[in-house]
Amino acid sequence: MIQTIDLKKGMVFERDGKLLKVLQINHHKPGKGNTLMQMDIQDVRTGSIVHTTMRPSEKVEQVNVDKKNAQYLYDEGNTAVFMDMETYEQYEISDEQLTEEKKYLVENMQVQMDFVGSELVGIELPTTVVLTVAQTEPMIKGATIDGGGKPATMSTGLVVNVPSFIKNGDQIIVNTMDGSYKSRA
Repeated sequence: MIQTIDLKKGMVFERDGKLLKVLQINHHKPGKGNTLMQMDIQDVRTGSIVHTTMRPSEKVEQVNVDKKNAQYLYDEGNTAVFMDMETYEQYEISDEQLTEEKKYLVENMQVQMDFVGSELVGIELPTTVVLTVAQTEPMIKGATIDGGGKPATMSTGLVVNVPSFIKNGDQIIVNTMDGSYKSRA
């Protein structure tokens, strides 16, 4: 058992017979009253995401998650196919389970698969990925490097705010935690 105040992003716990993964967590202290934990949690089996509030002293059953190194191979319909790097066994994960992660996946990318027992419950991405800019506005002559930036759509569909000197076809490094631009690749 673990208190909800000790939960962190990415942790998996069991509640009411469901396996839930913490997507976001915030400590909220209203002007009056006790501190509350506001969380976005995802049911790892169905992929549904719920915003919930819990007391910090509330206890939940933490689940032991085993990790395996894997490689993203390709998309097949509404599923993504991954291969275990040790056994070469292939696993399929539905797009509903890969809500945010799907935008960062590039073929042959190394990830970690999360298992609870023998059940695949999700993946963990590396902290940064290299993505190709598919479409962005052309550079405006005279724009400064530290300007406000512009939106750019990556080849995976992710939209990232990039500096004005980035153009179509450039490869950039993106932070997978918040989807922000880090640098050119």
